Amino acid sequence: MKQLNKLIDHIVNRVNVNLREPLVDVGPYIKGLIPEDSFALYYAFYSLTNNHPLMFNFRHSSIGGTYFLGKCKVNHSILYKSDIRGDELKRKGSEVEVNGQKIKLRDDEVIKIRDSFLMKTLVHNNSHDPENLECFKISNTVSLHYANIHGTSVEGCFLEPFSSVDLSICHDCAVGAYSYVQAGELSHKRIKAGRVWVKADGAFEFNYQYPEEILSKYIRMENNRPKGILMDFFDDRKEDFVPIYSSVKPELTIDVPEGASVSPYAVLKGDCKVDKNVLVAQRSYIENSTLGPGANAQENCYIINSVYDGEVVTPHGGKVIYTRMGKRSFVGFNSFLNGKEDARIEVGAGTILMPHTIIDAEEPIKIPDNYLVWGYISKQEDLEMHSIPLSDFAALKGQFRLGNMTFEGIGAKFVDGFRHRIEHILEANGAFWDGTEETAGHSQQTQDISFNILQPYPEGELQGLYPELTIDPLVPSDL
Repeated sequence: MKQLNKLIDHIVNRVNVNLREPLVDVGPYIKGLIPEDSFALYYAFYSLTNNHPLMFNFRHSSIGGTYFLGKCKVNHSILYKSDIRGDELKRKGSEVEVNGQKIKLRDDEVIKIRDSFLMKTLVHNNSHDPENLECFKISNTVSLHYANIHGTSVEGCFLEPFSSVDLSICHDCAVGAYSYVQAGELSHKRIKAGRVWVKADGAFEFNYQYPEEILSKYIRMENNRPKGILMDFFDDRKEDFVPIYSSVKPELTIDVPEGASVSPYAVLKGDCKVDKNVLVAQRSYIENSTLGPGANAQENCYIINSVYDGEVVTPHGGKVIYTRMGKRSFVGFNSFLNGKEDARIEVGAGTILMPHTIIDAEEPIKIPDNYLVWGYISKQEDLEMHSIPLSDFAALKGQFRLGNMTFEGIGAKFVDGFRHRIEHILEANGAFWDGTEETAGHSQQTQDISFNILQPYPEGELQGLYPELTIDPLVPSDL
């Protein structure tokens, strides 16, 4: 373990140097976080398909339990049970519009992770950094349990548990637990825990702040370790993943219709049904639930005792229990819809639940069609201060306040942007597939995927580290 401990010290020093005033010392958060034996216990695995570019390079790193798809380079880093998803990497020759100008890419986009520690983190590609369009960069960064790095280049950052950075660029930022940030380019920012912040320069700015006394019940840091209801929720179900990660290729226990895709590395328990064009990603968890046509459950999503009507989107980390989701509804990143058998939740068609929304039902809760919902809700009456019809929100101009939520700008641009993004997610996932190549998406393109494992040194000075590996596409032989 000598070399692994040296690597951890190296990462701590690199991240701390980048996290300048006021300094955040990441050492206490990651030293001893993972039991030493666990580094050598879990294999890494990568996907091989005909539809995604392939290239991996791992050097001086530990990548136990991590999943890779696409093009990725990992150098002097520790990735533990993370998901590095490169299924939407931009391709060489494609054009990207930046500030009204079209830029042609010289090379395929590659995910590059260097001098970083990612703990159970979801990474989804697609750089929004105009200076590095061919490189999705994560460097000098620590990211803790169930954080999301989505379309965001991060350099010199610290992400606490269940935080999300989305479609942004972050330099020297510390992002608090359960905060969500989509705010363009950020430098030297300290984001308070439980803040939901969506900003588009010249268009709008949405802010919501969880009260500390409420947030601390769900996620908090005690002695530099995450505690609370959300951590308990995951810990109570982690053993269900042991059997499927003990097999190179687990067998599916469900009938999968044409056009749908269910990862063998997802948990399915009880009576589960999936309809056409459904996508169930690896590390998702489905129990006694029905997913209607075109619905999806992305990484770290938990859907329990629930029914999805068609084309419901559940991005990374959404948790939905005893809930009915109407058609085209949306559950934001890391949201927690905790219905009960005697206190079910009903979400109307076309309704948007903002990222990091908590609905912990103490009584039955019904949300109408086409509403925007945010924040903390436990009773039906809480919707008065935490929701608004989308049509009313779209009519907003200027400043608006409702409880702990403030909005400034043009509501129509905010609503249109969300709807456009939901449509893009559905298209990219193949929700509208009609048998043609033009409408195919992830649900169809990952059906013939193969999984390959990588294993670390099992003992000695290099225990827990992986040999330097380079995996390149096979060039057809003319023999």
